[in-house]
Amino acid sequence: MPAQWTGSIVGEMHLNGITGKMLAAALDWNPKYLSQVLNSPDPPKKAEGKIRNALESLIAAQSN
Repeated sequence: MPAQWTGSIVGEMHLNGITGKMLAAALDWNPKYLSQVLNSPDPPKKAEGKIRNALESLIAAQSN
């Protein structure tokens, strides 16, 4: 089962029209790796912070 925080990330992506490809590009990650992290039962320790920061940046850029 994926980590709890990944559900909120995917929800925020959906609500703001951000695709996995867009988020992966903001992270400089391969989209397949992002998917692997978001679906992993034990994602890398610093992944949550990195993903949240990139997502917040994308959301802020859309607001401008």
